[in-house]
Amino acid sequence: MAASQGPVPFDPIRLCVYTTIALLAWIVGAPVMMMAMSALGLVAYWRAMRDGLTRSKCVLRKPRLVLFYLGAVFVAGAAAIIVRIAR
Repeated sequence: MAASQGPVPFDPIRLCVYTTIALLAWIVGAPVMMMAMSALGLVAYWRAMRDGLTRSKCVLRKPRLVLFYLGAVFVAGAAAIIVRIAR
């Protein structure tokens, strides 16, 4: 029998999925929603990594890559808002 390695840290995969959905929504015009969902995902993945998450169920697998993805989506949303305001 294998030894228990303790509780598995929470994997906030849903927030990664929601951010992807928000990204698709942004393509049709919703950058604020994209920023909100990616911010939630960033906070959740940061906490999960701090609690010991080393592998995510997200397609990217590595939590650091997921954090980079979520951060990039957030920055893209902010840039889209700035471009709309500047017009």
